Parts: sequence; structure tokens; C-alpha cells
Amino acid sequence: MTKPKRWHRRSVETRLVWLQPHVDGFRHWLERQHYSPATITELVRLLAVWGDWVRERGFDLEMLPAGLAASAPVFRGGRTPRAPQGAAKLFVVYLRESAELPCERRPTLEETWPTLAAFRRWMREERGIADSTLDLYQRVLIDLVSSLGADPTAYTAAAIRGFVLERARPHGRGRAQGIAVATRAYLRYLIATEECPVGRDRAVPGFARWKLAPTPGFLGQDELDRLLAACDGEERLRDRAVILLLARLGLRASEVADLTFDDIDWKDGRIALAGKMRRREHLPLTQEIGEAILAYMERERPRLATMRVFLTQAAPIRPIGRIAVKCIVRRALDRAGIESAQRGSHLLRHSAATAMLRGGASLAGVGAVLRHRSPSITVIYAKVDMSLLTEIAQPWGGRLPC
Repeated sequence: MTKPKRWHRRSVETRLVWLQPHVDGFRHWLERQHYSPATITELVRLLAVWGDWVRERGFDLEMLPAGLAASAPVFRGGRTPRAPQGAAKLFVVYLRESAELPCERRPTLEETWPTLAAFRRWMREERGIADSTLDLYQRVLIDLVSSLGADPTAYTAAAIRGFVLERARPHGRGRAQGIAVATRAYLRYLIATEECPVGRDRAVPGFARWKLAPTPGFLGQDELDRLLAACDGEERLRDRAVILLLARLGLRASEVADLTFDDIDWKDGRIALAGKMRRREHLPLTQEIGEAILAYMERERPRLATMRVFLTQAAPIRPIGRIAVKCIVRRALDRAGIESAQRGSHLLRHSAATAMLRGGASLAGVGAVLRHRSPSITVIYAKVDMSLLTEIAQPWGGRLPC
């Protein structure tokens, strides 16, 4: 009887010999990015899987970016099938940062869409619009220029209206209004710079939204207490500080994400904020919020050379964005078992306004804390104070039912 032949699989180190010494440097780079040892081991193993594929197809070290693009259709699908591609992307990023590969040069907006680049500069300098808002506009306007062409003088009212209606078709009312706002802003810029006939902005269709029709969603005090209790523990110090900034001061998600150490005045107890239109304003730094931020800084915040206060918890460590703030709120609501139609960070901004109003603050005072540009924006919160509304409600003047 013949002895069955034993197959010896090549070790990861053997399969990656052709990429040395870069693999060792890749490990150290991942450590500096705060990846755990177990994750680093798994990423190196996945890199070996991808490395076998590209080497069999004749890609050498200098051709790895091309190999990364060629392997994309192969390593796709769910989390497991696409995992080697993710490890390869990290490896290529490391090689570029260490100057082993030339940096990828992407065409600038000025080179690709010069009219949109000029629009961004004009909106930033003349109107003070934030880059995050311009990024939202840009996605719509790239489709506009691609659809209608780069010559604004050729834009007809029918073409503009058709584009907005077609672009808004798959979306709800809120997103449709955003598409209309972006298109109208761009057309008004073209009119102001005499690149488009006067009145073309009137071709943008409007989407019905009755003023003061919706009632803002909010959480009561009991629900806020449950939400904060769901952020107890050493591993959730960041979440607690974020929730307090949203629920006590009514900050926007982007304002929390962009908060820096320079914005916090510990001596005078206040926070500086650059809100909409880049207006610099100050809010009080309460004892509760200050202690929460200090606890996060001293006991949980990873060490990273950045002035931004809040960082991600999972590698790669980097400052959080406004979407991460919304996710923090959503996960906290889930842990607290709170059911609400609204699940984002603006729910806590509404809750802060409602709590101030019910605590005796005037609408003007609430608007000052929330930094509203117009009292007409704040007046919507009058609808949530049912006790005051019952006092001013007039008796029904019609006939009583039989």
C-alpha cells in the first residue's frame, strides 16, 4: 500500500519573498496606523493571496498599481471575497507613501471641470459657503455639465427643467430640493458672471414644502437620560462627549466633527464655532461637557498628531467626519432601545431646542443658541410646547357635533 502524498502549503513568508523588504515595512506602517497585531497578521496573509495572483500574471513591483486595477473584477463580492483586494490597496498606499512607487496623480477639478472650479471659488469667497456644502453641490453639478454641456449659453429652460426632474426622480422630497438648490445656485453664479442669460434660474422647478408644516422630532428628558446611560463606560467616553455636545448645546454634526483644541477656551469656559456662512460664534462650555471632553482626551483618545478633538476608534485612526457623528447617535439610540422616526444627530439638536423652550427660554434665546440666521427658522419649535399651545388655543367656533 502506497503512503498518501502529503501536500505542504507554502507559508505566508515564502509566498511574499518577492515583495521583501517591503512587507516588513508594511507591518511597521500598519502598527503606526494603530492596527492590532491580529489584524496585521490577517492583512499580511491576505496580501499573500493577492500577491500570488498578480505574480502569476506577470506583474512586478513597479506594476503593482496596474495589478491592483486588474484584480478588482476577480476579488469582488461580499466581505470575504474582496478582502485580499483591500489588503492590496493598503499595501499600494504604503509603497506610495514610502516613495517606492510614484504618487498617484488625479486630475484636479480645475483641469477636469474649470467652470465648476471657478464656481467653488466664487461661492467660497463671495458667499462664505463651506466646502462640505460645495461638495454636495458638486455631485449634482458634474451631472449637470455632463448632461447639458460646458457652454452655459446653450442651456435652455426646457433642458434645465428636464435635468432637475430626471435627476430628482429616484429621490425623496428632501433630496430633490437639494438638487434644485444646487442647480439654482450654479445658474445664479453664471448669471452674475454674465455667462448665462438672465432668468435661467427661474427654470429650475420647485418642490412643494409647506412652511412650518412638519413638527420637529425630539427626545424627552427620560429618553435623553437613557441615551447618556447607553454611553457609560471607559470604551464609550468619546460617544458620551459627542452626545452631550449635540444634546446640550444643539451643535450640528459637522461642527462636532470639526471641533479642534484651539476652539476650546478652557480659561473662559466657552467653545468657538464656525457655523454656516463661516460666522465665528461662541457657546458656553458647561462643566458637564468639559468633564466629558477631558475624560475622553485623558483616557480614551488615541495619540495622533492632529488638532481635531474626536478621532475614530478603529484603524486607520483619523479624525471623524459628520457621517461618523450621525452613526454614533444612531448606535447610541439602538443601545438605549429608543424608537424614533428620526435617527440622526439633528434629533438631538431639536431636543436641545425643545428642552430650552420648556425650561422657560424665549424663542429668541433658543435661536441665539442654535445660531439661526432668521427668527422664522426658530419659530417652528413653538409647535412642540403643547402646554403653552393649549393656553393660547381658541375655542372651536363651529357647531358642536350631534
